[in-house]
Amino acid sequence: MAETRSANSGPVEVWITGIGLATSLGEGLDANWDALNAGRINVDEKTFAPFMVHPWAPVNFDTQIPKKGDQRQMEAWQRIGTYAAGLALDSAGVKGNKEILGRMDMIVAAAGGERDLAVDIAILNADAKGNSAPNFLNEWLMNGLRPTLFLAQLSNLLAGNIAIVHGVSGTSRTFMGEETASVDAARIALARIVSGQSDIALIGSAYNGERPDLLMLYEFGSFNLKDKFAPVWAREKAPGFALGSAGAFLVIESKPHAQARGAKPYGRLTNVVTDLAQRKQPGAVTRSLEALWNKLGVLGANCALITGATGAEPVTSEEKTFLSGHPDYAVRATGTMFGQTLEAQFPLGLALAALSISRGALFPPNDPTGLEVEMSKPPTQIVVVGAGHWQGEGMALVEAIK
Repeated sequence: MAETRSANSGPVEVWITGIGLATSLGEGLDANWDALNAGRINVDEKTFAPFMVHPWAPVNFDTQIPKKGDQRQMEAWQRIGTYAAGLALDSAGVKGNKEILGRMDMIVAAAGGERDLAVDIAILNADAKGNSAPNFLNEWLMNGLRPTLFLAQLSNLLAGNIAIVHGVSGTSRTFMGEETASVDAARIALARIVSGQSDIALIGSAYNGERPDLLMLYEFGSFNLKDKFAPVWAREKAPGFALGSAGAFLVIESKPHAQARGAKPYGRLTNVVTDLAQRKQPGAVTRSLEALWNKLGVLGANCALITGATGAEPVTSEEKTFLSGHPDYAVRATGTMFGQTLEAQFPLGLALAALSISRGALFPPNDPTGLEVEMSKPPTQIVVVGAGHWQGEGMALVEAIK
């Protein structure tokens, strides 16, 4: 378990003191919580048919990114992330606090940036028609692309924009690697605080799922959910995921640091563990998740699971096999309500776990198969599960403050 002992007495606790959510269900904690309790799902089945996406709910960017120039130079995923990060800082009560922001760690999970589809289409069409001279591609790359596009494609520009807009200027790290990049972001941030290397950190990610190029990319791997929406656990006959747009950030800090500034916690981040199963072996994901479970320190009483299960196969079936070995725990799949948000899926799960614990209830199931069941008692422990659509596994334990 990710704990150490302070010079004064007991184990160092790490509290979740800020949550920023901007998703397909809305902006902020109340909007998302209300939508979850109402069983609302926001899916667009027409714009990218036969594929579908969970589109981002519109916001007023000016409230978190006041300068129009900053907004213009960001691509959509960077605006989503910078906006959600601002919500988390507001939630933690540290927005504008230069002393704290000046030493706040920032660990972001991010993919590569977006593309200029008009240029891509022009190049492909010209090539298909036989109009591509020897220097054709170089000319398009030099003259057809705006210079700022290359900046927008850098994965660490999300952290850079958060630093510029919100003043978070302590250490900064950006991890790439799809779903498990954000697991490592949480794991390392927790370890740094527990070890005394840091007092407070901002962690999270953002994803823009409304991109034709990404839908094409994932269709090459047969990952897309097509034609008709179905909840995650009801996709065995037609597996796949529906991409979702979301930003999810959290502020975590040591208990003494939080208490010194009078911060109210949503919950405690106790442990984060990761693995990389050899998925060519049947059942590897099930075994990996079981091994991670045994490392977490789950007590069993009033415990629930929030999973980022994708709906892709065979990983989802192997995760279901793992879950069948723990039938006493209520399960919720975020992919049904929010879609597959890749790097943002794990911090989204952490946010919903902390939110559920702080509000004394697990949000209701949204699953026709019966795998998800009601939970009548307030959860005191929630395990966040992340099994990537093609690689990587992780878990975190979020607990109520004792």
